[in-house]
Amino acid sequence: MIELVAVEKSYPTKSGRRPILDGISAVFERGHSTGVLGVNGAGKSTLLRILSGSERPDRGQVRRSVSVSWPLGFSGSFSGSLTGRENLRFVARIYGADIEQVTDFVEDFSELGRYMDEPVRTYSAGMRARLAFALSMAVDFQVYLVDEAIGVGDAAFQQKCNDAFNARRSRSDVIMTSHYMSTIREYCTRAGVMENGRLLMFEDIDAAEEYYNAILKRRA
Repeated sequence: MIELVAVEKSYPTKSGRRPILDGISAVFERGHSTGVLGVNGAGKSTLLRILSGSERPDRGQVRRSVSVSWPLGFSGSFSGSLTGRENLRFVARIYGADIEQVTDFVEDFSELGRYMDEPVRTYSAGMRARLAFALSMAVDFQVYLVDEAIGVGDAAFQQKCNDAFNARRSRSDVIMTSHYMSTIREYCTRAGVMENGRLLMFEDIDAAEEYYNAILKRRA
């Protein structure tokens, strides 16, 4: 289970701090995959980073009793001065994973070849995303976080990403953000809607879609 208790997050702007998450309290239970809907700028990506632990809230608590991935494809926590191989070994140690197994999996899956031994700062955005996604699949998490897109790279690599992710879903839960209801319905059993820094959870995806569509109509 993951529980958010009165979580707040804001970022500095020229006109002062901008609140993104405004006292969010929610529970994500094991055995359910949850979609999060919201317009651009609603705070969906910030929410996932808070859930993963890659960012800390300004106030409130995040309680986790499960292993949680970083957002799939998110490479913001890599050290640019370390090589891809050194980064993955560091992550494997943090999560208590077998370093050699993780290394073998990432080398094969990412298809980065000799770049595994180059500093990550020399990688393109796509190469960093390949490394991050492969590393996400190499460590067995109980909950996977997905920010909008699952696959990266060309069509063949995207299919490879989808196949690997679907295999993980057979034993793990998903918390996913998306603008597309078809994607939410494919992967999720529940949904929530972010609006004005708040997260409203629904047991029924149809109810979440109706509420989200009402938001879109008001903004039209």
